[in-house]
Amino acid sequence: MNSKLESIECPECKSTRVNKNGHKAGKQNHICVDCGRQFIDCYQTDQGYGEEIKKECLLMYVNGMGFRAIERIKGVHHTSIINWVKQVGELLPNAYAPEIIPQVGELDELETFVGSKKQNLALDGSKSLSPRNFRMGTGRPQCKNFSAIMGTSQ
Repeated sequence: MNSKLESIECPECKSTRVNKNGHKAGKQNHICVDCGRQFIDCYQTDQGYGEEIKKECLLMYVNGMGFRAIERIKGVHHTSIINWVKQVGELLPNAYAPEIIPQVGELDELETFVGSKKQNLALDGSKSLSPRNFRMGTGRPQCKNFSAIMGTSQ
């Protein structure tokens, strides 16, 4: 029951020699006799979110709102928002090249254990700073043997 359709044109080779080729998702499929391409007669072009929705979601993200919170408010799936953030991030430059090198810098402290945590940390090598010399109170941790460890008298 395949019949030739003269009004439909193949998007690949622009031939008008096309046949019907069943239905898929409620839409009529066609196949080109010349090149074998399968296609439907009309494609929806209005899919996706508008630029205004994207802009609002990105603005909410930049202002500190989470992906799922934006999803709850705007009704846009969080993976769509993640993809938009990635797309915008690719437009940014990789590194900032400062015109002047600052004379003063700021460093944050980071403490880590190297090796074993049972390492004996002592100021002069003879007095121990082990956890058993400290007790937790209602306020700050207090050292039981502070004067002995520091070499001062209270």
